[in-house]
Amino acid sequence: MTRSDGYLLDNRQSEAGERFAAFAALFDPTTFRHLEALGVGPGWRCWEVGAGGTSVVSWLAKKVGPTGRVVATDIDTSQVAAAARPPVEVRVHDVGAEEPPGDGFDLVHARLVLVHVPDRERALRSMISALRPGGRLLVEDADPALQPLTCPDEYGPEQQLANGLRQGLRKLLADRGADLSYGRRLPRLLRSAGLDRVEADGYFPVASPACAALESATIRQVRDQLVTAGLATDQDIDRHLANVAAGGMDLATAPMISAWGRKP
Repeated sequence: MTRSDGYLLDNRQSEAGERFAAFAALFDPTTFRHLEALGVGPGWRCWEVGAGGTSVVSWLAKKVGPTGRVVATDIDTSQVAAAARPPVEVRVHDVGAEEPPGDGFDLVHARLVLVHVPDRERALRSMISALRPGGRLLVEDADPALQPLTCPDEYGPEQQLANGLRQGLRKLLADRGADLSYGRRLPRLLRSAGLDRVEADGYFPVASPACAALESATIRQVRDQLVTAGLATDQDIDRHLANVAAGGMDLATAPMISAWGRKP
């Protein structure tokens, strides 16, 4: 992710690894499908922005091979450091505040990053400036306001509690500068930035073990903030975590919007 004094979901918290594993299970198939369609292959120079975990970085490394290069950046590289071997270079970097870690990239990719960046406009300009002519940009970000519920089928008290806690989480995120409607704007933003051949789609997980794992890890990670802000009680959170662990609820994530384009 990117630097923010109030960033809610710190990579160094114990739940971060669980969250990255859940993201990989939920979103890697969609991400890899798009990267395949963009033609990533041997010799490509790639910048993975806000890498977080290792799954996308490792996939890119296999695709580009020994003649390629993958620069993986994050403000906290603790979760991605294990991937730091050729052709992967891991760097501490803030995409919203620093110059790009190079130029002439064939691909720049960011997943679930820009929604949290205070200066999203600068970050997007930086990513595009780092592309070579003809290079590809793929930006994938959540749109929690497009689908704000943990349980879209709110038929009982367990689902109502889950949705109430999701509302509290969204407030915490918004208070720290997250743009909860960012995903839907990506196609327009890429066109406005001058990219060609802009397209987009969305992926909306509705129920899976990874959705439950992500929900549990996220709520545990922000537990103290929810209670301190008066958005939930410890009893609420304990009850919700027990409901999630029981496996009887259909838990959804926010839709992920993927948008891509080509630098002229």
